[in-house]
Amino acid sequence: MQILIALVLVLVLVPPAAAETIYVSNEQDNTVAVVDGPTMTLQAAIDVGRRPRGMALSVDKKVLFVAEGDDNRIDMVDLAKRQVVGQLPSGADPEFFVVHPDGKRLFVANENDNQVSVVDIAGAKIIGTVDVGVEPEGMAISADGRTVACTSETTSMVHLIDATTLELIDNLLVDTRPRAAAFSVDGKQLWVSSEIRGTVTVFDTATRAQTGKIEFEVPGIRREGVQAVGIEMSRDGATAYVALGPANRIAEVDTKTFTVRRLYLVGQRPWHVALSGDQKQLISANGNSGDISFIDLENQEVVKSLPVGRGPWGVVIGP
Repeated sequence: MQILIALVLVLVLVPPAAAETIYVSNEQDNTVAVVDGPTMTLQAAIDVGRRPRGMALSVDKKVLFVAEGDDNRIDMVDLAKRQVVGQLPSGADPEFFVVHPDGKRLFVANENDNQVSVVDIAGAKIIGTVDVGVEPEGMAISADGRTVACTSETTSMVHLIDATTLELIDNLLVDTRPRAAAFSVDGKQLWVSSEIRGTVTVFDTATRAQTGKIEFEVPGIRREGVQAVGIEMSRDGATAYVALGPANRIAEVDTKTFTVRRLYLVGQRPWHVALSGDQKQLISANGNSGDISFIDLENQEVVKSLPVGRGPWGVVIGP
């Protein structure tokens, strides 16, 4: 009887794990795949605009914003209805963007116009632009909402923008063809991946000096086949996960020592990755194999690959 009572108390006092949904942009299908996290099954495909790539959740996690590169707009997907309920202007060829922590603005990289557009969500209008380098793509915003980072592929720079004044603070040189940027959890570092060189450069955000560089090597893969793209930081700030493109690997990096702990073999050409809420699972969107890979981080193994559509590019985990 005592054992039964104890079991009942555990069931009552310990809340069930929150159900999560994985959203994947399929740039060749013009859809966002909807995947149930706990069962790892494909549930639906939401029709969106042409060439969806970058995605982000609204602050209240009720809306998924999706950049439609060939339609020059941002679609607003109601997650409860699983359909597009609105559109925002984005500037030309939006590829990646970030939502400001205040929930009121988007900062969008316009690849064709060499600028960043600032979008007022409630007003559905562009309220400012910032000139940056050639072919801007990667976007990141500091947790305090003060600084926006934008990478420009052809210029091989990361640009720092004051989120309030929209002034360009600095331009920092990085390795060839920078793709993604990510601030550390404490805001003290900025990480920038470089696709062609297969590296990640780390900057001190206070001094803007380079403090580290991670070079990736995969046994059996030529140097030019190891291309660093998407970056995801763990909530505790101890680990960074970097997608290595045609090397078909995800690298797990120690953020203190800048060393690669291990590599995970996933599908073909992973672009971006996302961590589950409990930080126990990592999802990679694999562009060339049309699937996503589920990585069990506790057991350090890939547990499943799931077809989701043609050209999966971005991945976001939400309710």
